[in-house]
Amino acid sequence: MDHGLFAFVSPPAIYGSELLTWVLLGLLLYWLAVVGLRNGGYLPDYIGTQGPILTFHTKRGRVLLDRLARPKRFWRAWSNIGVGIALVVMVAMFAFLIQAAISSLSTPQMANSAVRQPRNVLVIPGVNDFLPLAATPGIVVGLLVGLVVHEGGHGLLCRVEDIDIDSMGVAMLAVLPVGAFVEPDQESSKSASRGGQTRMFAAGVTNNFAITILAFALLFGPVVGAIGVAPGAAVGGVAQDSPAADAGIEPNDRITAINGTAVEGNDDLADRLEAVDGEQVAVELDGEETVTVDRSLIVTAAMDDGPTGLSAGDEIRAVNGQTVATERGFFDAVGDDERVTLTIEPADSEEGIERAVTIGAAVSIAEDEPLEAETGPTDETFVITRFDGDRVHSYEDLAPLLADTEPGQQVEVAGYIGDDRQTHTVTLDENPRSESGFLGIQPYPGTSGVDVSDIGVQLYPAGEYLGLLGGDGETRFGGVTDTFLGKMGLALLLPVIGVSGALPFNFAGFTGGIQNFYEVQGALGAFGDGSVFLLANLLFWTGWINVQLGFFNCVPAFPLDGGHILRTSTEAIVSRLPIINPTRGMVRLVTTTVGVTMLVSFLMMLFGPQLFSG
Repeated sequence: MDHGLFAFVSPPAIYGSELLTWVLLGLLLYWLAVVGLRNGGYLPDYIGTQGPILTFHTKRGRVLLDRLARPKRFWRAWSNIGVGIALVVMVAMFAFLIQAAISSLSTPQMANSAVRQPRNVLVIPGVNDFLPLAATPGIVVGLLVGLVVHEGGHGLLCRVEDIDIDSMGVAMLAVLPVGAFVEPDQESSKSASRGGQTRMFAAGVTNNFAITILAFALLFGPVVGAIGVAPGAAVGGVAQDSPAADAGIEPNDRITAINGTAVEGNDDLADRLEAVDGEQVAVELDGEETVTVDRSLIVTAAMDDGPTGLSAGDEIRAVNGQTVATERGFFDAVGDDERVTLTIEPADSEEGIERAVTIGAAVSIAEDEPLEAETGPTDETFVITRFDGDRVHSYEDLAPLLADTEPGQQVEVAGYIGDDRQTHTVTLDENPRSESGFLGIQPYPGTSGVDVSDIGVQLYPAGEYLGLLGGDGETRFGGVTDTFLGKMGLALLLPVIGVSGALPFNFAGFTGGIQNFYEVQGALGAFGDGSVFLLANLLFWTGWINVQLGFFNCVPAFPLDGGHILRTSTEAIVSRLPIINPTRGMVRLVTTTVGVTMLVSFLMMLFGPQLFSG
């Protein structure tokens, strides 16, 4: 689900595509300068070039590695664990890339999906749509930590396995570290056992995964435990030309009072607004200043091609001819009617139009699940208006009704697909995530896939994100956050979670103004809010970057570690087959086939939708 956040006012920024153009131009000029220095003989011997990348080589540090490598039995045991983990991840990455490629080819209509844009593969803040420039310090530190422990693991296991090291170093793209390396001596490496080589190649990803666990353990424990949600409703977005925008309310503000009555959190804002009569309200921001807002009902977010046809920024003026200016007035005017006529002023026009729409919970119907067994396959949105006799105005009404059901229970589901009203008796299945019944739907938040606001703001789920990170906050993901691995899995998705529609915004750490929604408490409060938020950002991005490095290097394709592990593992298997004189060609056939399959799958995942969408 796309919430259409393009319609919201945000702090001034260069759009990703424009910034990418400037970045590429800068890299071209930088590359030309590198070529000129190299051809002119101005680069010292310890600096090499690989295209626009400078590699800095050194032989220092080998004595330290020799000392660290002395407990060889321990390091071999440690790396054997890593080999097992790497093999599992390699198989998973192979399956994931193939599945992603097939999905891209079977759904070419997803070509414009933000996640599938090639620029979003680059972990460059400001270019990647999901990584704001404010996250740069945390990402750079996380990347440096990841590169050091990864290549340090290779170097350490080289010495454990008595493999000589020619040099070590880092690779720089201008001032940005993009890699590190350890160059084993080729003859020494070949003389090492196959198991020793495998452990050496697996050591880097083992260390990356270990750092991920350590960083998230510290984040979920003492650090996030010292952070609380600041009082007030967190403003994540402001609709263009809305009452809030006209009054000067901006993203990252907190609404702390309405007409002098305190707003404790996001859930209080609607109640405080509903308690006020009239079309003008006094809104206190951050406990400091008060502005006057003329209320009108604004669409703050809307699913693409939704059943209402509404877009973010549209103003709803009347329901069935009855003028409305507030959420309460809207739902009072709708009442029990399932179909109503809305009078709308589109965001891109000053002319009012009328549109008949269904009011309910918008969902997509999952394949081979209980609801589809009754409705039949359909790609259209189903708007549920009644569930077991209860009137449903939004998914927020439907969710608690579903939570009270049991597997095997029969329920009556009524609603609309387009203009066609349908009623179905559905036998609920077992829910894979809870003990309640399972209907088999993918919900869209809000009313018929639309969020509305009296003043034109969309709230940032500060408490929910804190809960997902192990802090004091409620989440909609149930038991998933009860375990460390569950919290870690969700944390890895937070930078892109808004794209799925599960939450209205992506999370990029406690940065970029988001800090205003939180406050530091407890013993760590003595270090100051800035220090604690900085530590939280560093831990979040260090954990996130390291697991990405681990997974990426487990892709079974050269020159990645996964490709080398695939080669040594294939050699071990081939050597045990009842084949006379097994050849290197057999090993090369396997590794080349897997590597080419990975490359083609990766390219199809990125460019397949664009190639086949026409």
